Amino acid sequence: MIPKSWKLKPLSEVADVQTGIAKGGRRITDTISLPYLRVANVQDGYLDLSYIKNIEVEKSKIERYMLKYGDVLLTEGGDFDKLGRGAVWKDKIKNCLHQNHVFAVRPNTDLIISEFLSILTGSQYGKTYFLKCSKQSTNLASINSSQLKEFPVLLPPINEQLAIVELISTWDITVEKIEQLIKAKEIYYTWLLSQVMSNSNCPRIHIRDVAREISSKNKNKNIDLVLSVTNKNGFVLPEDHFERRVASSDLSNYKIVTKGQYAYNPSRINVGSIARLDKWDEGVLSPMYVVFELDKTKVMSDYFLHWLNSDEAKQRISKSVQGSVRETVNFDDFGAILIPLPSIKQQTAVVEVLNSIQREVNFLKKQLEAYRKQKQGLMQKLLTGKWHIKAKKIIQ
Repeated sequence: MIPKSWKLKPLSEVADVQTGIAKGGRRITDTISLPYLRVANVQDGYLDLSYIKNIEVEKSKIERYMLKYGDVLLTEGGDFDKLGRGAVWKDKIKNCLHQNHVFAVRPNTDLIISEFLSILTGSQYGKTYFLKCSKQSTNLASINSSQLKEFPVLLPPINEQLAIVELISTWDITVEKIEQLIKAKEIYYTWLLSQVMSNSNCPRIHIRDVAREISSKNKNKNIDLVLSVTNKNGFVLPEDHFERRVASSDLSNYKIVTKGQYAYNPSRINVGSIARLDKWDEGVLSPMYVVFELDKTKVMSDYFLHWLNSDEAKQRISKSVQGSVRETVNFDDFGAILIPLPSIKQQTAVVEVLNSIQREVNFLKKQLEAYRKQKQGLMQKLLTGKWHIKAKKIIQ
């Protein structure tokens, strides 16, 4: 139950919902090119304005699609976790429009504060509503303007809204600082990795000289842990990634992979589907995968893993795909790739520095996730009235 001083109203009664401009359509002559925001620009609680596209718009329709200060921008759809995500527009770009997949919600400021509405739609309360009424297919979901207008807005008095916004903003500031720090360290890692791997004085050898393919089959069916390799998360359980078990019922022909070995998808290695098994002691992979292990007397596994993260590795792997008529990379193709390989002593020094940076990034990411969970928990309690916050006085 919500507090007695709060009200519950559909969004249409406290704000106007504006749909955006669609790209394309009939040719028109009296136009002007203006910046416009797309779904990619609207993140969860903030706007990414690093890259803004322009669109040709009829001059008579500019006012219809123009963003105004305080508009709450909400996405029409996308991945489940992106549904209803939004942020408040602060007039950072002059004469900016919004596309048809981004709603501009214009609050009645006598009833609701823009920042409070953005917090509400981005909370578990808001996301639960949007998911429940959305149109869904595979991993995508979308809502229409009618469903958005019916969103049941929790409406505390304005002074309570102000107090909630101020408290939540302290979490937002912390989250933003951690995100910036992570980004800075990742940029430094990429730069340092590039410097190491592009060292012209470092000898280069073929991967086949420090690695060998492994094709051990699960003939006795002793292993029933089926794994897959993805470009973002490395080794995963297929049912977690694909929401279903995609393996054959007979695993006898599947390839065994053990901890410390590498595997890749020959048709997707060019997009990064290659990884080292670290999380499990052993598992099995579809017969299509290539499994290999390194000669650790010649190359450190961590060094090789860092090389895989480098732009040089991505470019060389991409070229090996282009040179294959099958558009796949078998182990002979992969083994022909050259890698920079200093002495074990030098590799150790490189690994110590790069691992240190990665540990810092991983620690910061855990901190970031913890703050986000704390924020969601705080929002849930504040927005349902379970916790009360002392309201600020409003000076007229």
